[in-house]
Amino acid sequence: MSHSNPTLNPTGGAGDRRGLAQPALHEDLMEAVLSPANMKQAWRRVKSNRGAPGIDGLRIDDFPAYARDQWPAIRQSLNDGRYQPQPVRRVTIPKPDGGERALGIPTVVDRVIQQAIAQVMTPIFDPEFSESSYGFRPKRSAHGALKQVKADIQTGYRVAVDLDLAKFFDNVDHDILMARVAIRIGDKRLLALIGRYLRAGVLINDDIQPSELGTPQGGPLSPLLANILLDDLDRELEGRGHRFVRYADDLMVLVKSERAGQRVKASLTTYLGRQLKLPVNEKKSQVVKIDQCVFLGFTFKRGKLRWSDAAFADFKHRIRELTGRSWGVSMQYRFDKLGQYLRGWMGYFGISEYYRPIPELDEWLRRRVRMCYWKQWRLTRTKIGHLLALGVGKRTAILTGVSSKSYWHLSRSRATQVGMTNDWLKAQGLASIRDLWMKAHGYA
Repeated sequence: MSHSNPTLNPTGGAGDRRGLAQPALHEDLMEAVLSPANMKQAWRRVKSNRGAPGIDGLRIDDFPAYARDQWPAIRQSLNDGRYQPQPVRRVTIPKPDGGERALGIPTVVDRVIQQAIAQVMTPIFDPEFSESSYGFRPKRSAHGALKQVKADIQTGYRVAVDLDLAKFFDNVDHDILMARVAIRIGDKRLLALIGRYLRAGVLINDDIQPSELGTPQGGPLSPLLANILLDDLDRELEGRGHRFVRYADDLMVLVKSERAGQRVKASLTTYLGRQLKLPVNEKKSQVVKIDQCVFLGFTFKRGKLRWSDAAFADFKHRIRELTGRSWGVSMQYRFDKLGQYLRGWMGYFGISEYYRPIPELDEWLRRRVRMCYWKQWRLTRTKIGHLLALGVGKRTAILTGVSSKSYWHLSRSRATQVGMTNDWLKAQGLASIRDLWMKAHGYA
């Protein structure tokens, strides 16, 4: 982990990674934003991310035909500084802690323009961001943040200051943010366009409400703007010599004692409120031993990474949904959906160093799939026929087939396990949690 030496920046702050030199001011960036190559790249990125329509109802698949007719006029209005973004469509998604997260869905046109802006601005701002910032940055990830936390734990930093920025994306002060953007961006047309995006408004139900604060999650430009604003916080932390990790608005500062942690928590709460006008959620912020803290869905038990109890509960809930015996889909479709979910989940949580529950999870998953087959076979003669075809003895097949015991009970019977063996289930397309975990750790 690298920490810069604290130096005074030209505006009097601490921890400037550029030393005393004035930052380069980039002019005439709208030409780069609107260049054909940049716009094509932006469209490819938006297309690959798919996503729902904005308030105009225009879908991803309809955009090429729309752009052929409308893009010349849109491009001219962007060049002239007349373009007005449309309000975002407000949707909510459930959060792991039981609350809801508000997302703002821009129109496809605005997503493409925002993506084009982000592609031009990222190379300007990103190289100056902190090494301890991992969220929404090229070649950086949550896994990198977690590994940095683990490395700091191993050097004796075992108390966490876990700060929760209250509804961060809803509380960003536009003036403070735009002042930070203008330090590097000198193109007035681009600055004005970004300002219009921030103030475009939000459609909630049938009512368009003004957006006087915030940068709505859901647009391609929002993560970069968040990092630009919170870079001030990173510089402050580096100037104080703290060990910390930040992933977007998730921040953890690591210290060696609870007393030090309480001091850090109090001073950072004051700093965020006064300098960035960002409130801290006191109820969710805490100073705790590292093994009592959850960060990015993981805990750190004895210095080892484990998925959190909440993440594990969500995982099992989703598996129950995908293996529900009343879900009227083919087994092939079920296996496809299970495979997609398991690969995605293990692609993130598979770095957990806690192997013990893995074999038991695989056993549980196979039992639930056997239950689905048993329900799908329905009729007694069908059940007996399938068991016989799978090599189960006639007497055992008949006794099991005529049994009135529950699907769940019979999914663990001798007949269903002898017939639907682990290898047979794998041949049908069932993914193995153990195999995915082993692959994540380089054993396969």
